[in-house]
Amino acid sequence: MTDKRVLYLVVCAAPPALQIGELIDLLMADGWAVCVIATPTAATWIDREALSEQTGYPVRSEWRRPGEPDVLPKADAVVVAPATFNTINKWALGISDNLALGILNEALGLHLPIVVLPHAKPALAAHPAFTRNLDQLHANGVAVAPADESQASNHERTPWLSLVKAMER
Repeated sequence: MTDKRVLYLVVCAAPPALQIGELIDLLMADGWAVCVIATPTAATWIDREALSEQTGYPVRSEWRRPGEPDVLPKADAVVVAPATFNTINKWALGISDNLALGILNEALGLHLPIVVLPHAKPALAAHPAFTRNLDQLHANGVAVAPADESQASNHERTPWLSLVKAMER
């Protein structure tokens, strides 16, 4: 049990995921207890053991069995960073075919504060479904980080500070 606010950080497989530890440091410095939920592909990109040590919680990427206790505390808020074309489109349609999407759909239903940082190749970001689904998520109460920051062509620069500021709102 923690006295800190609990943040579920949903991580998708996009280049900024490789620096997700930096975002975790910023969020923890801002007073959040961070629990990482990874999409199946992101789980193969990140260092799960290092992130578990950093946060104090196991990284989850798979459903638990019925009756098994949840190893994570309940979330007070959710951040999706980086959020891929695939995850954004499935989430907006209510598809829960992996743990990360299931948690995102539940968070919407629970009316938790959610901030999403989209990250897609320019061709995918220009796809009409992507824009339409981001608009739908925003209409459902999800705060969408500015696309010009999240679509930076320089993958070394991540907009983590702007994301942390969005969480303070």
